[in-house]
Amino acid sequence: MGTSLDIKIKRANKVYHAGEMLSGVVVISSKDPVQHQGVFLTMEGTVNLQLSAKSVGVFEAFYNSAKPIQIITSTIEMVKPGKFPSGKTEIPFEFPLHVKGNKVLYETYHGVFVNIQYTLRCDMKRSLLAKDLTKTCEFIVHSTRASLPKFLIRGHLNSTSCAITQPLTGELVVEHSDAAVRSIELQLVRVETCGCAEGYARDATEIQNIQIAEGDVCRGLPVPVHMVFPRLFTCPTLETTNFKVEFEVNVVVLLHADHLITENFPLRLCRTEPARPGAV
Repeated sequence: MGTSLDIKIKRANKVYHAGEMLSGVVVISSKDPVQHQGVFLTMEGTVNLQLSAKSVGVFEAFYNSAKPIQIITSTIEMVKPGKFPSGKTEIPFEFPLHVKGNKVLYETYHGVFVNIQYTLRCDMKRSLLAKDLTKTCEFIVHSTRASLPKFLIRGHLNSTSCAITQPLTGELVVEHSDAAVRSIELQLVRVETCGCAEGYARDATEIQNIQIAEGDVCRGLPVPVHMVFPRLFTCPTLETTNFKVEFEVNVVVLLHADHLITENFPLRLCRTEPARPGAV
């Protein structure tokens, strides 16, 4: 039996949140005493990006995949150079899950083009005649969702089938909100879909954003909704075999502490015939 190295995390599910203490033990097992040049433990969180070869080409995808984004990194020396006795030795460790500056601990995710991973790596340095020992263990980070303040907002649009030459109208009423309102906005979005038998591409872009209220609006007071459709960036809703042009409006309420409330309404735009002179 040779020398083995293992990392045991205290929590069985290995799930931690930002601000918590990651703890556990490093276990070194050996039949005979082990001479070493130090034991080091490294905690690391990285985002690895892989661009699709279909979009940018094989060579561009290869070069861009070699640029990981580092979220968090920390290394500690657990044991100074010396000797471990025969049998099993357990060395406890603790790592605070804190990031520096404005960085964020993203939630663990394993995807095709995006990979967010957090690992512990233990290295036991040995003499030139003996191979260094390394053990890696992954732990999971879950994001902590901030509690949303209680609110009650009512409203309506007079119609979601709109003449393109007429404004979108309606009203909105803030009945109750624990947090102060910073802003209420209307966001007009166009959704373009195009493709063929091989597949479809769908892209949504904002074409207009107007503010209908600023500051902590009076409770129970109707706020009028009024948006004129921009002439150059809108057209009647269009749907064909190969492409579609559609429109949506988002009602966006921004509260203090950066809480964002959004409601989406699909629209159907049409162009009405102008009235002819003398028509009844």
